[in-house]
Amino acid sequence: MVADLHCHTKISDGSTGIDELIYIAKKMNVKTISVTDHDTFAGAKRAKILGQRQGIEVIMGAEFSAYDYSREKNVHILCYMCDNPDRLLGLCKKTGENTQKAAAKMLQKAMRLYPISPEMVSKKAQGSTNVFKHHIMQAIMDAGYSTPDYNDMFEKLFDPASGTVYAKTEYPAAEDVIAQIHSAGGVAVLAHPNLYDNVELIKELAVKGLDGVEVWSPSSNEEQTKELYEIAKGNNLVMTGGSDFHGMYSKSKCPIGTCTTPIEQIEKLKKRKIEICKNM
Repeated sequence: MVADLHCHTKISDGSTGIDELIYIAKKMNVKTISVTDHDTFAGAKRAKILGQRQGIEVIMGAEFSAYDYSREKNVHILCYMCDNPDRLLGLCKKTGENTQKAAAKMLQKAMRLYPISPEMVSKKAQGSTNVFKHHIMQAIMDAGYSTPDYNDMFEKLFDPASGTVYAKTEYPAAEDVIAQIHSAGGVAVLAHPNLYDNVELIKELAVKGLDGVEVWSPSSNEEQTKELYEIAKGNNLVMTGGSDFHGMYSKSKCPIGTCTTPIEQIEKLKKRKIEICKNM
């Protein structure tokens, strides 16, 4: 069984609809996926229903934005198999409001550099729970300022360290997000540790309740993947894999199924879920 546990749709910052995602997964022979849109479960139930119709298992998921305040780095926590998503609505709402504020600042900066309007960006964000960097980027490209390498331009504009239009978003502490995920009956997995340089954080979060690590990800090379595998194994953490699929908004060529989760780790994820529920 091939399982891709990290996929985004138009509900957040992906370019494909849920129905399209399910179709692609079926054509790619990916039998299990998780729709992990940013800070929302808005499309989770629909994805599960559409998946059942097409013979695709859809695991309830979301990707929560967080922060490592000791190192001043962004952190993303994947939430799986959440029984009570309503308990996380407050977290989703607060993060969504902060994301909206940051997006407004970035749009204002971008409008000083490019001939784009709020209406152009809003059209790109139609169907999404919020306006994301990718929507602003798409409006800029529609204005004719595209480049052969989408990623180069995206980094130039939105890189947290040097992006010309980047604006910081306030996020909750990673350990607080993990605790809230557990309170809702969900399993907490650290997403793409190498993307935001979160490898040192893994052992600290394992002590504070982290359930797993995304070992197989496009943002980790072979050597980094081996390191993550050993860290996860040494700390008895579930190991997951996913393509971090964003459709045309992906930073590199990453179709569904680029990185996957082994069957035995799916079973371990489900066992961990049972343990969390027992301790609630």
